[in-house]
Amino acid sequence: MIKSVAKSLLLCCSIFGFACTQSTSESRESVFPKGEKITNNNFTGTAYLQMLIEADSLNPTSVGSVTFEPGARTKWHSHPGGQILLAIAGIGYYQEKGKPLQILRKGDAVKCPPNVLHWHGASPDSAFIQVAVTNTQNGSTQWFEAVTDKEYKQ
Repeated sequence: MIKSVAKSLLLCCSIFGFACTQSTSESRESVFPKGEKITNNNFTGTAYLQMLIEADSLNPTSVGSVTFEPGARTKWHSHPGGQILLAIAGIGYYQEKGKPLQILRKGDAVKCPPNVLHWHGASPDSAFIQVAVTNTQNGSTQWFEAVTDKEYKQ
């Protein structure tokens, strides 16, 4: 009986330890809450937004965490005040119009110049989480056409 209890206890500890490891790993991937599903038509696929800081009259900078499911991406767009992207998990893509696609991985940072047409999102096989820091002083994001499958898969 004692051996049976010991085996059960060992099994429970093993399962509990595995669950703790997995939970810790997941929390490392998700620095911020996933946020709300984005329901506007400026994205292809499924993406979520967690606003962290709203721009206001004292500081015209917004900060948001965006989680892209595999294959999800923005439309082509530009920011009159520019934007900075910080890759915090997964594998993502960033591309400026007329330039080669850049692959983004955890720890990468990209400066999106003001008024430069670009898009960003997840790779086809991996989710991607980014923090977007957007200067809104010169106006709001300008949205354009969707990124075609051909542009995305280049």
